[in-house]
Amino acid sequence: MFFSQAGARPRMWEASPSEHKKWVEVFKACDEENKGCLSRENFKVAVVMLFGYKPSKIEADAVMSSVDPNTSGILLKEFLDIVRKKKEAQLYWNEIRHIFTAFDRHYRGYLTLEDFKKAFKQVAPKLSERIILEVFSDIYEILLLHHLQADY
Repeated sequence: MFFSQAGARPRMWEASPSEHKKWVEVFKACDEENKGCLSRENFKVAVVMLFGYKPSKIEADAVMSSVDPNTSGILLKEFLDIVRKKKEAQLYWNEIRHIFTAFDRHYRGYLTLEDFKKAFKQVAPKLSERIILEVFSDIYEILLLHHLQADY
């Protein structure tokens, strides 16, 4: 697949000092019993505070299964890492959405292969049609997987 070979993944991103401070404040606010960790329910509240949505059962299960079983919840360091990764993914999908919007010249909310070919002919006229087809196929697959994950 083209994206696998090209390494198209969310880039490492570091929070600004003020954003990092906000994350720590949210952690402390949600750590109601001052145990130094967040329970499953407290984690959900923290995600609502930071991202504006309640995590699904699958997302909460995945996070809790990654927690050290010797602790009674998510430690601050783990929480900060989880939030950073969520923020990276959010920025990555915003970038994808921005690129999609630039390609969607007819404002239809979807791209045809012809739209895709026209866009690539403008930005990379010497790119082979085989590569364009491969990229289109990879993007379709990525978006389909993302859509399926969002349904859970």
